[in-house]
Amino acid sequence: MSSTASNVKYRASRAADSKPLEFLARGGFVGYGIIHLLFAWIALQVAFSGSDKESDQSGALQELASKPFGKTLLVIIAIGLFAMAIWQLFEAIVGESGEQTRSAIAERVLSGVRAVLYVYLGWIAIKVVQGTNASMGDKSESKSAGLMESTGGRWLVGFIGLVVLGVGVGIFVYGLRKKFTKHLNTQDMPMSTRKPIIRLGMAGYMAKGVAYTVAGVLFVTAAVTFDANKARGLDAGLKTLAGHPWGVWLLALVAAGIAAFGIYCFAQSRFRKI
Repeated sequence: MSSTASNVKYRASRAADSKPLEFLARGGFVGYGIIHLLFAWIALQVAFSGSDKESDQSGALQELASKPFGKTLLVIIAIGLFAMAIWQLFEAIVGESGEQTRSAIAERVLSGVRAVLYVYLGWIAIKVVQGTNASMGDKSESKSAGLMESTGGRWLVGFIGLVVLGVGVGIFVYGLRKKFTKHLNTQDMPMSTRKPIIRLGMAGYMAKGVAYTVAGVLFVTAAVTFDANKARGLDAGLKTLAGHPWGVWLLALVAAGIAAFGIYCFAQSRFRKI
């Protein structure tokens, strides 16, 4: 490793050890949990009352903004999300100590992806506070419609769908095999809460995996049928489930799993390795 790269990694490691950053990142998990609880509530409304609310993270942020002091809370959540993004960026730069195995490199890549996700959600939160259109579904549909005007664009939308589908399957397996536990200080958990926390994490990741898998299938379908309405990400995926008699109950299970993930995020704020 060059001296410049070593210096960058050293500085990033020092910065990542910041106590204020750790405090903000842990607070960010609380905000992330609130977003998922609201997300789950909207999904339940879509399942049983045919609600047309945006059934994704942006819909959850818009729901929060409509409540008393909601916009103030959104600003606080945005700060926490940006702190989580900075922390994950440092994780991507520094990585795990020791030999850089494929697993360690993959974890650094995932940290980079998480950093982008947290920045995006924080940016959406700020847009909601400003009162501008922050619909993730609308943006996805609009961009997909533009891409599908050409044959190459349709292939790209289809490829994106396959990637999202793969991510969904990966998240499901990640939860099923309890791989998330390596990021937790399980030794600090009281014995009475260790198993419930792990089960919440399993249910949460598996539910999110199902949601992303359905969204990925719809992206591929959109490319095949020229229907950009299907390329709305999680919003289209969950509303498509709600359109089928059997899908309503599956959507209810997914909503319960997403709520479980929200509660799991609260546990992460205490026991996550940061």
